[in-house]
Amino acid sequence: MHLPAGLEEKVSLLDQSDGQPGPGDTMWERAGDSRLKRWVLLDANRWSIVGVLIIVLFVTFVALAAASPAPINILQTESSVNFVFSSLISGIITAVTLVLGINQLVIAQELGPLGKQRDRMHGAMDFRQEVEDVAGLAVSPTEPATFFRAIVEASQRQANTVRDAISDNADGNAREDIEEYIDEITDNASAVSDQLKGAQFGTFQMLNAALDYDYSRKIHTGRRIQNEHRHSLSDAVLNSLDELLEILELLGPAREHFKTFYFQWELINLSHAILYAAILALITAFTMVLFFDPMFISGTVLGMNTVLLVVCATVTIGTSPFIVLLAYIIRIATVAKRTLAVGPFTLRGANGSEDIQWKDK
Repeated sequence: MHLPAGLEEKVSLLDQSDGQPGPGDTMWERAGDSRLKRWVLLDANRWSIVGVLIIVLFVTFVALAAASPAPINILQTESSVNFVFSSLISGIITAVTLVLGINQLVIAQELGPLGKQRDRMHGAMDFRQEVEDVAGLAVSPTEPATFFRAIVEASQRQANTVRDAISDNADGNAREDIEEYIDEITDNASAVSDQLKGAQFGTFQMLNAALDYDYSRKIHTGRRIQNEHRHSLSDAVLNSLDELLEILELLGPAREHFKTFYFQWELINLSHAILYAAILALITAFTMVLFFDPMFISGTVLGMNTVLLVVCATVTIGTSPFIVLLAYIIRIATVAKRTLAVGPFTLRGANGSEDIQWKDK
């Protein structure tokens, strides 16, 4: 299976390592998923997943029907076909009702009195002003991908400032920890910045790049370095680390803000897709109920009974709204599950084995 170029590059980088999956910076490395699972859950175009699932479902229906002679006999009676497609019609109508509920949920978040809208506006402007002050921007960008990239690159610039502030006579252990920390930030920031260049909002590319910048672990590591080496670091280094942590803390709300927008965008796309699929499915189901007569269909195709193939194909079309729902929801649910925590909290693989660091008395 051919994978997107960006994913192939990440796989190549991991393969060049010692072969052991470390914590990593990218979400794929942190999760430790296989390439196929990653492609299916996140990277693949949703319509590609729909197409694959439809083919798999059709082949499964045909295989199950061909494995036993019973389906051939059942299909000779028009009442059996009517029963199947009447049930499908009820299910499709239920799916459309679900779509209307999703649309109402998304739209409800956009509605509100004037005071609420003013608060939203003030909150957005206050955050943009904070980003400009902390990140050193003259005016923050309006494009989501560029806005997030500005914060990422600001963290990279500040990390280099921390490196420059380390004096030659700094403690060896402190210097080593900080150098490793800065290298981790700059390398990850460079990779994410390259992914964000040209990324268009509404596509998974932009959110995928944002998820690959593990800001929470970087905040925790920076605070640990401050605590362990606070007596051996100069005020200039400590102040530079404080400013770096301030920038990293901006990435949390920024990512969650854009994730919310992406979910709303994707749910709207899901609503459109299900409605289009439901129209085709309803036309197919009503046609089978009103006009299908198995007695007028005879012959075989590739050794398979033609009636069997027609019914399997139309049942597959009738279930297409649910396939579309599955294809979209698995990505939304995967992203939501892997970004539940805001800030330096580790949910995946947490087993209570982390050491507790107490303040020195």
